[in-house]
Amino acid sequence: MKYAAAFSMAVMALTLAACQRDVVVTPAPVVEAPAPAPTVIAVPVPGPAGPAGETGATGSTGSTGSMGNTGSTGSTGMTGDTGATGSTGDTGATGQRGRTGDNIIVVPAPAASR
Repeated sequence: MKYAAAFSMAVMALTLAACQRDVVVTPAPVVEAPAPAPTVIAVPVPGPAGPAGETGATGSTGSTGSMGNTGSTGSTGMTGDTGATGSTGDTGATGQRGRTGDNIIVVPAPAASR
């Protein structure tokens, strides 16, 4: 508890430093020279439009194209050869015959007398 206040102040300083924002400077607007005044050109205007002409004849419908042929299916590949079978390993050597062990006879302990 002795260092709790110092630790709290250090954490607060780190937190505030992490939130500091960079200052953004907005550039001044660019002032352009005024555009020259447009030149006025006198254009003759035609008179009123005449009546609409007759509608032309309807064209004939085009023919439908024929469908292309389907390609033929490719031939099936040949089956691969079966691999050669490996040779059988040599038979292991026969172990030596074990010795006959000693006979152990278990004799019950004598009964205690009363």
